[in-house]
Amino acid sequence: MASTSVSMPSSSEATLGFDDYSLYSNLSDEELLQLAIERSLTEGCTSASAPEPPRAPQAVAPPVRPQPFIRERPATFRIPENEPEPPPCPSNPPRDIKQEIEGSWISHYTTGYGKRMVAYRRFDGTLIRTEPEPDVLVDPLVKAIWDGDASLVRTLVRSPDVNLLQASVHGWIPMHEAAYYGQTECLRAILGAQPGMLNLRTLKDETALMLAVDRNYPRCMECLLERGADPDIPNKERETPLFKACEKENEEMVAILLNNNASVNKLCIQSWTALHETVTHNNLEIAEMLLKAGAKVNIVNQYGITPLFVAAQAGHVDILRLLLKHGADINSQAGDGATALYEACKNGHEKIVEFLLSQKADANKPGKTGLLPIHIAAERGYDGVNLLYQDSSECTDSVNIIEMLIPATSRQRVRRSGISPLHLAVERDRDEVLEILINAGFDVNAQLSEDRSRLYEDRRSTALYFAVFNNNVEAATMLLEAGADPNLDVFSPVLVAIRMGAIEIFTKLVDYGANVNAYIPFCPTNFPGTVLFAMKYLPMLKYLMDHGCDAESCFNCSYGNNVHPPIKVSGDSRRDLRRRWMEEAQGNRIEFCDIISTPDICRWAGPIIDVLLDYVGNVKLCARLTEHLDSYSGWANIKEKSEPPRTLMHLCRVRVRHQIGRKRLQTINKLPIPPRLIEFLKYEQRNEEMY
Repeated sequence: MASTSVSMPSSSEATLGFDDYSLYSNLSDEELLQLAIERSLTEGCTSASAPEPPRAPQAVAPPVRPQPFIRERPATFRIPENEPEPPPCPSNPPRDIKQEIEGSWISHYTTGYGKRMVAYRRFDGTLIRTEPEPDVLVDPLVKAIWDGDASLVRTLVRSPDVNLLQASVHGWIPMHEAAYYGQTECLRAILGAQPGMLNLRTLKDETALMLAVDRNYPRCMECLLERGADPDIPNKERETPLFKACEKENEEMVAILLNNNASVNKLCIQSWTALHETVTHNNLEIAEMLLKAGAKVNIVNQYGITPLFVAAQAGHVDILRLLLKHGADINSQAGDGATALYEACKNGHEKIVEFLLSQKADANKPGKTGLLPIHIAAERGYDGVNLLYQDSSECTDSVNIIEMLIPATSRQRVRRSGISPLHLAVERDRDEVLEILINAGFDVNAQLSEDRSRLYEDRRSTALYFAVFNNNVEAATMLLEAGADPNLDVFSPVLVAIRMGAIEIFTKLVDYGANVNAYIPFCPTNFPGTVLFAMKYLPMLKYLMDHGCDAESCFNCSYGNNVHPPIKVSGDSRRDLRRRWMEEAQGNRIEFCDIISTPDICRWAGPIIDVLLDYVGNVKLCARLTEHLDSYSGWANIKEKSEPPRTLMHLCRVRVRHQIGRKRLQTINKLPIPPRLIEFLKYEQRNEEMY
């Protein structure tokens, strides 16, 4: 194929060959033009100068050592201040290349033909110039090692001019190079010439043995160990060759090291041992080798974690059996008090839990937080991930784990922990687990201990509160049907349901006996807190009144027809309410007329008063409520309705409802009275003649 070139008219023509053009085929015309100009400058200037004599030793590109990927910040390329600028080419105007290159970044790459290049680009990505990487002067001995030329290495090591201890910038000597590239014969020749350097280390504290292990070269390992290399020298990361061989999962290298008396229980990084690392990788063969070589099965790292704990955490059943067979303590606890069973429950490993329970693992050992395995299984069957993000098999595993733990768990220990598994299951919306726990007989009215309740700002204590707070209708229904009391919490769940506008849960709570006259603990009002929260939801307000809420207290204003004190309004209704609550907490309670006068509620004052009037007898509106009704002509009929006397039929209904009482009003359909009277008392028969 004919070569393709891009030429620029000049006295010294610069040409891009096919190899270069294929490399830069993705560049724009402007970038190609700029590249051609740069080459014209370079070639025109170098042609006038005399050629340099060949350098010795020969400059070659070193083989590429695999390195871990490290994201680095782009370097800034600058021309040294003392370096003279090239003379201008006659065919092109001189350019200030230094200024153009300042503030650039450098990238390295290799062409398809193996040519290593350097590219200088501005930070906006535009190309400044490219050039081959500068040649690196390589020691002839190192070059021979790279090429695997053992005969040349033998010749060179005998030369008095060769220094076998001459280290590179990374602290590498020829012995390290030979071990790293697996050149066993070259390594033998070097060690034969100077055997005393066996355990010399690089700047990263890596011995030749460590380099051979890291590169999976067992023959080099044997060569080094035969000559007395120390198998227990760690690198800077405190990893020994045996630890690294276990990490590589190379059975042959592990056997070589163990046969050469490598320390099997040496503590490595974070006091991790070779057995810990092997268990992590679930390598049964290497684990058996280590145990036969004397590995301690109950050795712990700096966090108190044993190999058995690691196996349970990772879900490796076979290696767990092996460890127990060799005497591992099944109930050993880590630094945080967690056991292997606890960790298996936490990660949702059903088979591990089943096996540990069959081996008499103690299900009643709490962690430092006081939680038992059944708690952690109820809370998070799979490392805390919400069920919405789990697949069906993981959900099933979690349910099965709970079923296995229930007969093994002491109810007394659960009570002593200060929290029930029901709380954790409901908090995480784990309805399947909740159903199992309820069917197993766990107390649906169990309350959090004082210490645990104090962790929540609202001082919640029951599982039902968690269900209402999460608006979990299914969980709330299961708890209520199982006998949960909706009136045990300091802040009533019915107040939470009203505040959220959760009508379905609200009606269920009321139907199951929730106190419709619940007050807000931190808000001293002279009327129920349920009315305060239900003002914006008239259907809820009416439902409360139908079930016996105290409406009369809303009209017991201490100011009556007298002038009311002014209300301070800042534009933020919540802030205003909070300020008034703080002020009134020192003295009188907050009046209903004050609350209904807030900017976001006063527009509904008429309908709210209208609903309340249906459930009271002869009452007298205070001056502020009258002012609200007078502010809108459409509310005139409400004001007229409030004026005494009320109709006799209405007064009778109010009196009968009062005699029946709030609790029986909630089950009024079961009372032995005529259905028509029930409808009348429930306000289902509304006739204008009644008023």
